[in-house]
Amino acid sequence: MTDPIGDMITRIRNTLIAGHKSLDIPASRIKNEIAKILKQEGYINDYKLIEDGVKKVIKIELMYTPEGEAVIKEIRRISKPGCRIYANKKELPRVRGGLGISILSTSRGIMTGTEARRLKIGGELICTVL
Repeated sequence: MTDPIGDMITRIRNTLIAGHKSLDIPASRIKNEIAKILKQEGYINDYKLIEDGVKKVIKIELMYTPEGEAVIKEIRRISKPGCRIYANKKELPRVRGGLGISILSTSRGIMTGTEARRLKIGGELICTVL
């Protein structure tokens, strides 16, 4: 696997299309931080880091509205291993006029675009969520 974050995003997207409540992904520090941001911003119900011997897995519980619609309408990978996309503090994108979030990898860790704008730092654009 050459793009573990892209794999995580694809698994989330496929699980939403299938209408399942939860999914398991292989764990890493950056994936754990992305799941933490998705929970803080209200896009997922919960996530857990499950250690099964040597293998670590993140279990993500997706959130749906009472009508059965997925809370995450769109999740897209921006920076890819073959084409890294960086943005300085002035170029940080607003996702659909503030309706969504962008997730960045900065020198101070993984954070949302709003938080990076507040701290006046830029970084690598990982993905956008709407």
